[in-house]
Amino acid sequence: MFGKDKGKNLSGGGNAGAGAADIPSPPLKPFSKNGSHAPARPTGAPFRPEIPRRMSEIPGAPNRADRMLSLDDDANRLTIGRNINITGEITACEKLVVEGTIEAELNEAHSIVVKPSGHFKGQATVNEADIGGRFDGTLVVRNTLTIRKEGRVSGSVRYGRIVIESGGEISGDMASLDAAAAAGTTND
Repeated sequence: MFGKDKGKNLSGGGNAGAGAADIPSPPLKPFSKNGSHAPARPTGAPFRPEIPRRMSEIPGAPNRADRMLSLDDDANRLTIGRNINITGEITACEKLVVEGTIEAELNEAHSIVVKPSGHFKGQATVNEADIGGRFDGTLVVRNTLTIRKEGRVSGSVRYGRIVIESGGEISGDMASLDAAAAAGTTND
């Protein structure tokens, strides 16, 4: 098989060896020191990866987990849609937007927004509240409670500041956090 005449081609005549010698082969440089086998580098702007730079933690500085994330970021917002009914406890949410119905306990959130079609029933402790629909239960707002013209709040309400638009309603036990704190210290 390998020892047979190499000069014959399969068609029965001609010299295959002569045709093979005419094909030039590239020079082999397996151990090139000047990098001639490396791909050509572009002469334009240097390559900039789109991966964000990793920031190192500085001792004594707040951790990345401690930093407040943007409230406009969808990753920090929980939206209950119009036709959604939920019951339970919400433990990790920066901003809750209620367009449907929810019966829950919301602790340590930054803000709650109840849209005109929304209904929140339960307990919420937040920094900011904007009520345009119905809220029934216990509401503690450390900063500003805003009740829109379509808003209805009933139950126990504690607030830092309150804004009620014309047409908005609030009923039940309500007090400023300053007044509630003062009443709590005098009762001890």
